[in-house]
Amino acid sequence: MAALRVWMSVQMTLLLQTIANGVLIGGLYVGIAIGFALAFGVLDVVDFAVGEWVMLGGFLGFYLWQWLGVDPFFLLPVAFLVFGVAGYLLAPLIYRVRSGSYARPALMALAFTFGISLIMRGSTLTLLGFNTRTVTTQVGQQTFMLGQIALPGLRVVAFAFALLVIAAFLIFLYRTRLGLAIRAVAQNRQTAGLMGIDVKRVSAIVYALYAALTGMVGVLMAAIYSVNAEVGIRYTLFAFFVVVLAGLGSISGVLAAGLFLGILEALSAVYVGGSYTYLIVFGVLYLALVVSPHGLLRRGARV
Repeated sequence: MAALRVWMSVQMTLLLQTIANGVLIGGLYVGIAIGFALAFGVLDVVDFAVGEWVMLGGFLGFYLWQWLGVDPFFLLPVAFLVFGVAGYLLAPLIYRVRSGSYARPALMALAFTFGISLIMRGSTLTLLGFNTRTVTTQVGQQTFMLGQIALPGLRVVAFAFALLVIAAFLIFLYRTRLGLAIRAVAQNRQTAGLMGIDVKRVSAIVYALYAALTGMVGVLMAAIYSVNAEVGIRYTLFAFFVVVLAGLGSISGVLAAGLFLGILEALSAVYVGGSYTYLIVFGVLYLALVVSPHGLLRRGARV
């Protein structure tokens, strides 16, 4: 009987530890997906390059850390600025394709972003090779204990930073005039244009914010895991999972869906095996969409 109690205690500790790890990484998935969801809402484009923005953010953090010797956490504002400018310059091309006189402009925009992702990935492979880079940071090296649950300091700090950035992003979106304009364009771009809103400029700002936020999270992901030229597809699939499960265009559902993904991934890796993660994740996504095509909170566009 004593052995059974010990076994049950160990299993409960393992379960709680796994859930805690999933929640911590889920916060970063929210950081990736929230800009992705907003870009879809405003531009009406599913951006296949989202994972490549994360990947490039990781490489930027690695090389700046190597060259400047500055802790990656202090390089996050630099990543935000660099990718914000890159996104702002790229946005007019996406807007032009999306607003063109093609038979199916949404499909053309989808193909365009897929091409961008291939260019990003291919260029990185050509210039930087296949080798995996690991970023070392001195921030959060200690481990925090919550009862018997060990919380790695780096993940805790990254999770807290991601939540802080997401909160600032939502305050900007719901408490500023520009945020109101962005939500108006996401609601109905034709009506917003008739009301005097510069839809093209707003679209460029949204894509810049999305690229900046995603690239910044890429630095954090490189510090927690590692980065190579092939890692982008993983984050593209996970961002797609979060946004679809939240409901296409729904910002409020992204938080719940991102944390759910982190927990699901952690549980799958521990109890089933890491090689089955994608099978389980997208099996759950399929079942969820059968039950609720509008997403977890039933507020998004029907998938």
